[in-house]
Amino acid sequence: MPTHLATPATAPATAPSADSPAPYAVRLDHVSKAFGRRGAQQLVLDDIQLQAAPGEFVCLLGASGCGKSTLLNLVAGLDQPTSGTAQVPFGRPALMFQDHALFPWLSAGRNVELALKLAGVPKARRREQAAELLDLVRLPDAYGKRVHQLSGGMRQRVALARSLAQGSEVLLMDEPFAALDAITRDLLHDELSRVWQERKLTVLFVTHNVREAVRLGQRVVLLSSRPGRVAREWDVDLPYPRRIEDSGVTSLAREITGHLHQEIVRHARH
Repeated sequence: MPTHLATPATAPATAPSADSPAPYAVRLDHVSKAFGRRGAQQLVLDDIQLQAAPGEFVCLLGASGCGKSTLLNLVAGLDQPTSGTAQVPFGRPALMFQDHALFPWLSAGRNVELALKLAGVPKARRREQAAELLDLVRLPDAYGKRVHQLSGGMRQRVALARSLAQGSEVLLMDEPFAALDAITRDLLHDELSRVWQERKLTVLFVTHNVREAVRLGQRVVLLSSRPGRVAREWDVDLPYPRRIEDSGVTSLAREITGHLHQEIVRHARH
Protein backbone atom coordinates (compact mmCIF):
# COMPACT_ATOMS: atom_id res chain seq x y z
CA MET A 1 0.00 0.00 0.00
CA PRO A 2 1.45 3.43 -0.92
CA THR A 3 2.82 5.35 2.04
CA HIS A 4 0.81 8.47 1.21
CA LEU A 5 -2.31 6.69 2.50
CA ALA A 6 -1.01 6.96 6.04
CA THR A 7 -1.53 10.70 6.40
CA PRO A 8 -5.13 11.69 5.68
CA ALA A 9 -5.97 15.35 5.39
CA THR A 10 -9.10 17.33 4.71
CA ALA A 11 -9.58 20.96 3.83
CA PRO A 12 -12.39 23.23 4.97
CA ALA A 13 -14.56 24.74 2.26
CA THR A 14 -13.77 28.34 3.13
CA ALA A 15 -15.49 30.97 1.01
CA PRO A 16 -13.19 33.17 -1.08
CA SER A 17 -13.11 36.87 -0.36
CA ALA A 18 -14.69 39.33 -2.76
CA ASP A 19 -11.27 40.86 -3.45
CA SER A 20 -9.63 37.55 -4.34
CA PRO A 21 -12.17 35.02 -5.64
CA ALA A 22 -10.93 31.46 -5.92
CA PRO A 23 -9.69 30.52 -9.40
CA TYR A 24 -11.45 27.17 -9.05
CA ALA A 25 -14.86 25.92 -7.98
CA VAL A 26 -13.67 22.38 -7.21
CA ARG A 27 -10.13 21.24 -6.46
CA LEU A 28 -8.84 17.78 -5.64
CA ASP A 29 -5.22 17.89 -4.53
CA HIS A 30 -3.42 14.51 -4.42
CA VAL A 31 -6.63 12.79 -3.28
CA SER A 32 -6.55 9.08 -2.51
CA LYS A 33 -9.29 6.93 -1.03
CA ALA A 34 -9.03 3.45 0.42
CA PHE A 35 -11.68 1.29 2.07
CA GLY A 36 -11.24 -1.48 4.62
CA ARG A 37 -9.24 -2.08 7.76
CA ARG A 38 -5.69 -0.84 8.13
CA GLY A 39 -3.39 -3.45 6.65
CA ALA A 40 -6.13 -4.84 4.42
CA GLN A 41 -7.20 -1.70 2.58
CA GLN A 42 -8.45 -1.58 -0.98
CA LEU A 43 -7.25 1.49 -2.86
CA VAL A 44 -10.11 2.95 -4.94
CA LEU A 45 -8.71 6.36 -5.92
CA ASP A 46 -5.01 7.10 -6.16
CA ASP A 47 -3.40 10.55 -6.16
CA ILE A 48 -6.17 12.38 -8.02
CA GLN A 49 -5.23 15.86 -9.20
CA LEU A 50 -8.30 17.58 -10.64
CA GLN A 51 -9.58 21.13 -10.81
CA ALA A 52 -12.78 22.65 -12.24
CA ALA A 53 -12.98 26.37 -12.96
CA PRO A 54 -16.07 28.41 -12.01
CA GLY A 55 -18.73 27.80 -14.64
CA GLU A 56 -16.92 24.83 -16.21
CA PHE A 57 -18.69 21.63 -17.29
CA VAL A 58 -16.42 18.64 -16.63
CA CYS A 59 -17.39 15.05 -17.46
CA LEU A 60 -15.79 12.18 -15.55
CA LEU A 61 -15.58 9.02 -17.62
CA GLY A 62 -14.41 5.52 -16.83
CA ALA A 63 -15.31 1.87 -16.60
CA SER A 64 -17.65 0.61 -13.88
CA GLY A 65 -15.91 0.43 -10.52
CA CYS A 66 -13.17 2.96 -11.30
CA GLY A 67 -14.19 5.25 -8.43
CA LYS A 68 -16.22 7.93 -10.24
CA SER A 69 -19.04 7.92 -7.68
CA THR A 70 -16.56 7.77 -4.81
CA LEU A 71 -14.89 10.87 -6.22
CA LEU A 72 -18.22 12.74 -6.30
CA ASN A 73 -18.92 11.69 -2.70
CA LEU A 74 -15.60 13.20 -1.64
CA VAL A 75 -16.36 16.47 -3.44
CA ALA A 76 -19.82 16.54 -1.88
CA GLY A 77 -18.40 16.05 1.61
CA LEU A 78 -20.29 12.78 2.10
CA ASP A 79 -16.98 11.03 2.72
CA GLN A 80 -13.43 12.09 3.47
CA PRO A 81 -10.24 11.35 1.52
CA THR A 82 -7.77 8.89 2.99
CA SER A 83 -5.15 11.42 1.97
CA GLY A 84 -5.09 14.70 0.11
CA THR A 85 -7.66 17.49 0.12
CA ALA A 86 -11.00 18.10 -1.59
CA GLN A 87 -11.96 21.78 -1.71
CA VAL A 88 -15.17 23.50 -2.80
CA PRO A 89 -14.70 27.17 -1.87
CA PHE A 90 -18.21 28.28 -2.86
CA GLY A 91 -20.05 26.13 -0.34
CA ARG A 92 -21.63 22.68 -0.29
CA PRO A 93 -22.41 21.31 -3.77
CA ALA A 94 -25.81 20.07 -4.90
CA LEU A 95 -26.11 16.40 -5.84
CA MET A 96 -28.24 14.66 -8.46
CA PHE A 97 -28.29 10.88 -8.82
CA GLN A 98 -29.47 8.30 -11.36
CA ASP A 99 -32.41 7.60 -9.04
CA HIS A 100 -34.51 10.77 -8.82
CA ALA A 101 -35.17 10.05 -5.10
CA LEU A 102 -38.32 12.19 -5.08
CA PHE A 103 -40.74 11.72 -2.18
CA PRO A 104 -43.78 10.01 -3.77
CA TRP A 105 -46.24 11.37 -1.20
CA LEU A 106 -45.36 14.95 -2.15
CA SER A 107 -46.20 16.81 -5.33
CA ALA A 108 -43.45 17.93 -7.69
CA GLY A 109 -43.71 21.45 -6.30
CA ARG A 110 -43.56 20.29 -2.70
CA ASN A 111 -40.46 18.21 -3.43
CA VAL A 112 -38.74 21.35 -4.68
CA GLU A 113 -40.10 23.39 -1.75
CA LEU A 114 -38.55 20.94 0.69
CA ALA A 115 -35.11 21.68 -0.73
CA LEU A 116 -35.84 25.40 -0.53
CA LYS A 117 -36.86 24.99 3.12
CA LEU A 118 -33.58 23.22 3.90
CA ALA A 119 -31.75 26.04 2.09
CA GLY A 120 -33.36 28.56 4.46
CA VAL A 121 -35.82 30.17 2.05
CA PRO A 122 -38.71 31.79 3.97
CA LYS A 123 -42.03 29.96 3.74
CA ALA A 124 -43.71 32.91 2.01
CA ARG A 125 -41.27 32.65 -0.89
CA ARG A 126 -41.04 28.89 -1.33
CA ARG A 127 -44.06 28.26 -3.54
CA GLU A 128 -43.14 31.08 -5.91
CA GLN A 129 -39.51 29.97 -6.16
CA ALA A 130 -40.49 26.32 -6.63
CA ALA A 131 -42.77 27.33 -9.49
CA GLU A 132 -39.96 29.39 -11.03
CA LEU A 133 -37.56 26.45 -10.86
CA LEU A 134 -40.10 24.07 -12.40
CA ASP A 135 -40.61 26.60 -15.16
CA LEU A 136 -36.83 26.77 -15.65
CA VAL A 137 -36.73 23.01 -16.35
CA ARG A 138 -39.75 23.31 -18.68
CA LEU A 139 -42.33 21.86 -16.27
CA PRO A 140 -44.62 24.86 -15.70
CA ASP A 141 -47.73 22.72 -15.14
CA ALA A 142 -46.20 20.05 -12.90
CA TYR A 143 -46.36 21.81 -9.51
CA GLY A 144 -49.38 19.86 -8.21
CA LYS A 145 -48.62 16.51 -9.84
CA ARG A 146 -47.52 13.51 -7.81
CA VAL A 147 -44.48 11.48 -8.77
CA HIS A 148 -46.53 8.59 -10.21
CA GLN A 149 -48.14 11.03 -12.65
CA LEU A 150 -44.77 12.01 -14.14
CA SER A 151 -42.74 10.25 -16.82
CA GLY A 152 -39.13 9.24 -16.15
CA GLY A 153 -37.82 12.30 -17.94
CA MET A 154 -40.18 14.59 -16.04
CA ARG A 155 -39.08 13.08 -12.73
CA GLN A 156 -35.46 13.81 -13.56
CA ARG A 157 -36.38 17.39 -14.45
CA VAL A 158 -38.03 17.75 -11.04
CA ALA A 159 -34.90 16.26 -9.47
CA LEU A 160 -32.83 18.85 -11.35
CA ALA A 161 -35.11 21.65 -10.13
CA ARG A 162 -34.76 20.34 -6.58
CA SER A 163 -30.96 20.30 -6.94
CA LEU A 164 -31.01 23.89 -8.19
CA ALA A 165 -33.21 24.82 -5.22
CA GLN A 166 -30.25 24.18 -2.94
CA GLY A 167 -28.73 27.40 -4.27
CA SER A 168 -25.29 25.92 -4.89
CA GLU A 169 -22.98 27.12 -7.65
CA VAL A 170 -21.61 23.58 -8.01
CA LEU A 171 -23.76 20.73 -9.31
CA LEU A 172 -22.58 17.11 -9.00
CA MET A 173 -24.39 14.63 -11.26
CA ASP A 174 -23.94 10.87 -10.94
CA GLU A 175 -25.21 9.26 -14.17
CA PRO A 176 -28.54 11.11 -13.89
CA PHE A 177 -29.83 10.05 -17.32
CA ALA A 178 -28.53 6.47 -17.49
CA ALA A 179 -31.92 4.84 -16.91
CA LEU A 180 -33.76 6.88 -19.55
CA ASP A 181 -34.51 5.98 -23.15
CA ALA A 182 -32.36 7.53 -25.87
CA ILE A 183 -34.90 10.16 -27.00
CA THR A 184 -35.65 11.36 -23.46
CA ARG A 185 -31.95 11.42 -22.62
CA ASP A 186 -31.28 13.50 -25.74
CA LEU A 187 -33.92 16.04 -24.73
CA LEU A 188 -32.53 16.28 -21.20
CA HIS A 189 -29.05 16.87 -22.58
CA ASP A 190 -30.46 19.98 -24.25
CA GLU A 191 -32.18 21.10 -21.05
CA LEU A 192 -29.13 20.57 -18.88
CA SER A 193 -26.89 22.48 -21.30
CA ARG A 194 -29.35 25.37 -21.32
CA VAL A 195 -29.70 25.50 -17.52
CA TRP A 196 -25.92 25.22 -17.03
CA GLN A 197 -25.31 28.18 -19.32
CA GLU A 198 -28.16 30.29 -17.91
CA ARG A 199 -27.16 29.68 -14.28
CA LYS A 200 -23.38 29.72 -14.91
CA LEU A 201 -23.01 26.56 -12.84
CA THR A 202 -19.93 24.45 -12.33
CA VAL A 203 -20.90 20.88 -13.21
CA LEU A 204 -19.10 17.61 -12.49
CA PHE A 205 -20.96 14.97 -14.50
CA VAL A 206 -20.21 11.27 -14.04
CA THR A 207 -21.02 8.93 -16.91
CA HIS A 208 -19.86 5.75 -18.62
CA ASN A 209 -21.39 6.93 -21.92
CA VAL A 210 -18.61 8.41 -24.05
CA ARG A 211 -20.87 10.25 -26.50
CA GLU A 212 -22.84 11.75 -23.63
CA ALA A 213 -19.59 13.05 -22.12
CA VAL A 214 -18.48 14.62 -25.41
CA ARG A 215 -21.87 16.12 -26.12
CA LEU A 216 -22.14 17.81 -22.73
CA GLY A 217 -18.68 18.57 -21.42
CA GLN A 218 -16.17 21.32 -22.03
CA ARG A 219 -13.62 18.85 -20.73
CA VAL A 220 -13.64 15.06 -20.48
CA VAL A 221 -11.51 13.36 -17.81
CA LEU A 222 -10.84 9.64 -18.21
CA LEU A 223 -10.19 7.68 -15.03
CA SER A 224 -8.22 4.45 -15.13
CA SER A 225 -9.70 1.25 -13.78
CA ARG A 226 -9.28 0.58 -10.07
CA PRO A 227 -7.48 2.23 -8.54
CA GLY A 228 -8.87 5.29 -10.28
CA ARG A 229 -6.24 7.69 -11.53
CA VAL A 230 -6.52 10.52 -14.05
CA ALA A 231 -5.42 8.67 -17.18
CA ARG A 232 -6.04 11.42 -19.72
CA GLU A 233 -8.03 14.62 -20.34
CA TRP A 234 -9.54 16.14 -23.47
CA ASP A 235 -10.68 19.73 -24.04
CA VAL A 236 -13.86 19.53 -26.13
CA ASP A 237 -13.47 22.40 -28.59
CA LEU A 238 -16.90 22.06 -30.18
CA PRO A 239 -19.56 24.80 -30.27
CA TYR A 240 -22.85 24.54 -28.42
CA PRO A 241 -25.52 23.41 -29.03
CA ARG A 242 -24.19 19.96 -29.85
CA ARG A 243 -26.00 16.94 -31.18
CA ILE A 244 -25.14 13.35 -30.33
CA GLU A 245 -24.79 12.58 -34.05
CA ASP A 246 -22.56 15.56 -34.91
CA SER A 247 -19.39 14.57 -36.76
CA GLY A 248 -17.18 16.33 -34.22
CA VAL A 249 -18.88 14.53 -31.32
CA THR A 250 -18.62 11.20 -33.12
CA SER A 251 -14.94 11.66 -33.99
CA LEU A 252 -13.82 12.64 -30.50
CA ALA A 253 -16.01 9.95 -28.91
CA ARG A 254 -14.31 7.36 -31.12
CA GLU A 255 -10.87 8.53 -29.96
CA ILE A 256 -11.84 8.52 -26.28
CA THR A 257 -13.51 5.11 -26.61
CA GLY A 258 -10.23 3.70 -27.87
CA HIS A 259 -8.41 4.92 -24.76
CA LEU A 260 -11.23 3.64 -22.52
CA HIS A 261 -10.94 0.19 -24.10
CA GLN A 262 -7.19 0.24 -23.48
CA GLU A 263 -7.80 0.97 -19.79
CA ILE A 264 -10.34 -1.85 -19.50
CA VAL A 265 -8.00 -4.34 -21.20
CA ARG A 266 -5.06 -3.21 -19.07
CA HIS A 267 -7.10 -3.71 -15.91
CA ALA A 268 -8.27 -7.17 -17.02
CA ARG A 269 -4.65 -8.30 -17.40
CA HIS A 270 -3.75 -7.45 -13.82
